[in-house]
Amino acid sequence: MLLRIRLSLLSVFFLLAACGDGRPTALPFPTPGRDDLVVLVRPGPLTHDGEEGSMVGRLERDLVEIFARELGVGVRYRIVDAAGFDQAVADGRYHLAAAWLSPLPELGIAATPPLFMTHDVLAQHEAALPLTRPEQLAGKTVHVMAGSRRAATLRQLAASLPDMTVVEVGQGTILDLLERLGERQVDYVVMDSRLEDLAGQYVPSLRTSLRLSEDQPIVWLLGPHPNSELAARASAFVERIRADGTLARLEERYFGHVRRLKQPDITRFLGEIETTLPKLLGYFLAAEAVSGLDWRLIAAVAYQESRWDPNATSYTNVRGIMMLTEETADRLGVGNRLDVRESILAGARYINILRDMLPDEVKEPDRTWLALAAYNLGPGHMNGARAIAEQLDADPNAWYDMKRILPLLARPEYYKRLKAGRARGGEAVILVENIRSYYDILRRNQITPMAVKQPFGGMSGMSGMSADKPRL
Repeated sequence: MLLRIRLSLLSVFFLLAACGDGRPTALPFPTPGRDDLVVLVRPGPLTHDGEEGSMVGRLERDLVEIFARELGVGVRYRIVDAAGFDQAVADGRYHLAAAWLSPLPELGIAATPPLFMTHDVLAQHEAALPLTRPEQLAGKTVHVMAGSRRAATLRQLAASLPDMTVVEVGQGTILDLLERLGERQVDYVVMDSRLEDLAGQYVPSLRTSLRLSEDQPIVWLLGPHPNSELAARASAFVERIRADGTLARLEERYFGHVRRLKQPDITRFLGEIETTLPKLLGYFLAAEAVSGLDWRLIAAVAYQESRWDPNATSYTNVRGIMMLTEETADRLGVGNRLDVRESILAGARYINILRDMLPDEVKEPDRTWLALAAYNLGPGHMNGARAIAEQLDADPNAWYDMKRILPLLARPEYYKRLKAGRARGGEAVILVENIRSYYDILRRNQITPMAVKQPFGGMSGMSGMSADKPRL
């Protein structure tokens, strides 16, 4: 049986949980204004960042927050590391377990309908000879996160392969483990297929070479003895968000951009982070202080525009590290577009101007993605694209819809209706998606702004700029 070893272990946990009053009891349905939805999580790139009080979003975490709002309650997270997660699942002291989990019917653990489908894959370094058959793992050492579906898959495989060693890692996240793979500290890692493109943003030398399982559903676990009302509400919620597009929109937010960059692009960017970014970091930090924008977002825009080249010039006379047009530079009082400090500060200010031009109903992160598209197209073309979206019953406030609408600006049946005329809207989509990827990589690399001299000097005349950073 796929989970027979895990079954034995969890049986012990159930016996321990049953001591005293006989069996685990369900938590009561959370009452608005009094109770929180108790959610069992473990740190991971798709679930939770592992820090109490952090506002960094993750796919499943966003789904949990939406569900809690529908119930009218808050959320209290029980954060458990990989090594202790099986026991936490067995003890039943939660309303939902939301940690990119597959069903456990053999253990009597109730679950919602599937949120996603996925499977397990073997990852290895690109320089290693690729494995194409499971039998080739004989004699190999394979690393996997403890308490995961992938660990169960490996244990079953190890039972039939001589000398295959399974190392279950109980600390950190799968991205930490994959970084060790990229550094050749480990040879093989089993990971979830949904992480392949996302992980490639951080570990460009990673390659998946072998599928190790059939498709498996991703669900929320409801515990061994779930509250019946909560189980019904959670199941109905999952069915609804699959049907009304909510799930697709969230999935696009986290995965829609990660397939754009290729391995050479990522490798070059990581090299520039080491060599060029330290020379520019002070300028980006000062621009953050003035504009309120995350310096990593400003840096990502600058890299997409110029590859951090202060002297970059296009054939259309767009110039400088932020590639400002002459008109935009004049509007922002830029005397020399090739001056690094002037260009970076003006670019950050211009992004804020474009964000402020959007209607109040446009929420983050869509507000920033649409502003970045306007950075490429100009606000006139963005307004035209929004008008086309409304005519086509698409949502002009959602990047999910607008990335489909913007390429229409190059088609005469659409741009002839617009005062602004034709535009390469498809290029704007690619630009934004690339910036999202570069921004993710900068955040993942956890670059620490050390004591850097602020290069802008006095900031007089800038007090009207917003200091509110967008939550992306």
